Amino acid sequence: MIDTRTERSVVVFSNWAVFGLIGLGFITEGFARDDFLVGLVGIASIVLGFVGHIVVNRVFGCGFTQGETALGLALFGAIVLVFVLGWLFRGYSTQDFYLGLSLFALLVIGFVAYLATRFGLRGAFSHFHVRTPNRPGKP
Repeated sequence: MIDTRTERSVVVFSNWAVFGLIGLGFITEGFARDDFLVGLVGIASIVLGFVGHIVVNRVFGCGFTQGETALGLALFGAIVLVFVLGWLFRGYSTQDFYLGLSLFALLVIGFVAYLATRFGLRGAFSHFHVRTPNRPGKP
C-alpha cells in the first residue's frame, strides 16, 4: 500500500513535470523567437504549476516541505543568475528583457501572495523575523 507522503510526492512531481516543462519550453521559445506573448504563455504555465502545487498541498493537508522550499529558492536564484549573465554577455532585446522581468515579478508576487494568504501578513513576517535575546547593556 502506498502511504500519503509518497502519493503526494508523485502528484507534485507529475504536476511540475507537466506545467513546469511546458512553461520552460514556451519561455525558452519566447526568448529564441524574441516573442513576448509566447514567453507569457510559459510564465502562465509556471503560475498554473504553482497554483496546482498549492491545491495538492491543500488536498493532502500540508504545506511545502523544506526540500521543496529550498529547491524553489535555489531555482529562483539560478534563473536570476542565468538571466543576468545572459543580459550582460548576450545582450537581450527589449522583448527578452521584459519577459525576464515579468517572470521574476510574477514569481515574487506569487510567493508574497502565498505567504500572506497562508499565514497572514503578521504571521508571514514572523516566519522571517528572528528575535535575538537581550544582551547585557543592550535594550
